[in-house]
Amino acid sequence: MIHTRFILITGIVAWSTAHLYAQTPQKLNIDEATVFLNGAELSSSAKINLVKGENEILFTNVAGDVNSQSLTVNATNGVVVEATTFQNNYLAAETFSPRAKDIKDSIELITENKGIITNKIAVLNEQVAILQGNRKVSGENTGLSVAELTKMLDLISSKMEGYLNQKNMEEALLKKADERLAKLKKQLDEEQKKDYQPGGQLLVKFYAKEATNSDVKITYIVPHAGWSATYDIMADDANSPIKLYYKANIYQNSGVKWNNVRLSLSTGNPKEGVQAPTMNPWYLAFYAPPVSNQGLTNNANRIRSDAGRNGIPENKNMQYLPGSSQGVEDLVALSPGMYQQKRGGDLSMGGARSDGTLYIVDGVQVRGNTSINNYVSVDNSGVSTTFDIDLPYTIPSDGQQHLVSIKKYEVPATYRYYAAPKIDKDAFLQAQITNWEDLNLLPGQTNIFYEGTYVGQGYMDVRNVKDTMTISLGRDKKIVIKRDQDKKLRSVKTVGTNIRETFAYTISIRNTRKETINLVLQDQQPVSNDKDLVIEDKNTGDSEYEETTGMMKWTLSLNANEAKNVNFGYTIKYPKGKTVYNLR
Repeated sequence: MIHTRFILITGIVAWSTAHLYAQTPQKLNIDEATVFLNGAELSSSAKINLVKGENEILFTNVAGDVNSQSLTVNATNGVVVEATTFQNNYLAAETFSPRAKDIKDSIELITENKGIITNKIAVLNEQVAILQGNRKVSGENTGLSVAELTKMLDLISSKMEGYLNQKNMEEALLKKADERLAKLKKQLDEEQKKDYQPGGQLLVKFYAKEATNSDVKITYIVPHAGWSATYDIMADDANSPIKLYYKANIYQNSGVKWNNVRLSLSTGNPKEGVQAPTMNPWYLAFYAPPVSNQGLTNNANRIRSDAGRNGIPENKNMQYLPGSSQGVEDLVALSPGMYQQKRGGDLSMGGARSDGTLYIVDGVQVRGNTSINNYVSVDNSGVSTTFDIDLPYTIPSDGQQHLVSIKKYEVPATYRYYAAPKIDKDAFLQAQITNWEDLNLLPGQTNIFYEGTYVGQGYMDVRNVKDTMTISLGRDKKIVIKRDQDKKLRSVKTVGTNIRETFAYTISIRNTRKETINLVLQDQQPVSNDKDLVIEDKNTGDSEYEETTGMMKWTLSLNANEAKNVNFGYTIKYPKGKTVYNLR
């Protein structure tokens, strides 16, 4: 039996080895990468030579973790693709990311230098030991003259000092090397914890009627890649068009380097799927408070007694839902007021019937296939846009972000200042643009430059923009704004059973710039949802006032060095003995 097993295993190994050598390795060239917001489609090509009949080609330089459903292989000259097999390349002893490989190389280099330093220290120790031995011999040799002895001691002293100094230097270098080595090893541990994706291999079986050459094109989608939008927004002054530089931060960790590839950036996301949703009936139900275990037990005991009196056989192992004779021995409590059926049998409640696992949430049944994802909305406005980039780019497989320029736009803009001194005392310069939909913008970080100077960062959220997009260009300290409470008009009075508090404010604005500016100023009146809390004597000045929100807006024009004031106030009436929350 032992011999039979050995022959069988040997035969399998020999067959596998012969089968492996029968495969012809071929490196793929990655030509194009279409990068989605999440994922990427890679297009690769190769020229292969085929013999008549079946041929197995093992393609390398393939990304790892390929989406097998997206894999397509095409061949020219009548060559038939019979089968494909993808596998991650774990044949190497270790798989390192480019960053981890650099750290590992540094560790090996420092370790090698440490060996050299250690050898130097060992030689110096030997040299010091020999000098110490000579000193001993010199001290014991009474035949030496005083001059010879002095010369010998001077020689030993000078050499000893040099050796000891050199030893100290080498030991200091060794200490620094150990410290650097400890940091690199710690960093290597961190890099190896990261989700580095190794490359893969693709085994393809071709059939050719005759010996021929063929051009092969292979496309597939990988998940470990994507891009996000970022923008540089520049304004030369408050009269010039906005210069908008549309850029992309691209990352990929596919396991292969994208070397000089043609890039396309798509606003699509293959992971979102293409199936349209189906609307189900929306049932309402009254909320029932959670039932405690004690209450459930007492209620079940009561139902059992009622069942016994009505001639229904009592089942002591069965519990019952409150208000129902429905047994819940098959239900498991998930949380207070929520139970799950242990077995997948049908259960009828309120005229509804489950076709699988049933959840009962405070008396309302929910089907087992319900997911929290069904209640999360995803914004998919518009059809996907693709940006084709003419210049070839190289994107390493390191998971880091690599900045790529997409487009440059010069957009007409109107400028205004905006201030809400209740929240922030500064005025903000804003640029307003229309027809922004034609720019195919995505939400993203913005880097703001004004009058040739970097101002700061912002965020462009195009999902909440309507007809006009407003871009904040930063604070302007030359617009001086103060918001002060008028103490003369401030009062607190008791009238009968109520307290009346009066507030009054003055906002002063001064334009110290050399040109006229337009300013949108905002403040607010309080709003009450309680009949006992009444807002009276509203003074909204000449502002545009919105009753439901209490928002006041002034649109002001200030000439150079001009100052203006706006005033507003209100009175709050509420019962004595009560404290108004968020009054100031």
